[in-house]
Amino acid sequence: MFGTKKRNAVELGDKVRDAVTGFQGIAVAKTEWLNGCMRITVQPPIDKDGKVPESYTFDEPQLVRVEAEVVPAGSRETGGPAPNPVQHRGPTR
Repeated sequence: MFGTKKRNAVELGDKVRDAVTGFQGIAVAKTEWLNGCMRITVQPPIDKDGKVPESYTFDEPQLVRVEAEVVPAGSRETGGPAPNPVQHRGPTR
């Protein structure tokens, strides 16, 4: 399911709004559950005191995209492949 894109599907980095509560923020994580439920974690902007508010997770169909790719997704580069490690000879008996 992660590899397929639905029309108007929420993507990571999109600014979204929950249709029920009005909660807004940036989509920062996607979770696919065993029975096909797709959940999106939304991080709101920092508050007026400079503190990072708690993020909340919603069912994807409940979210409305406000603006596409407000925050570009980072590199998916993992740093690999790593070279094969050298196996040193152990002590002899």
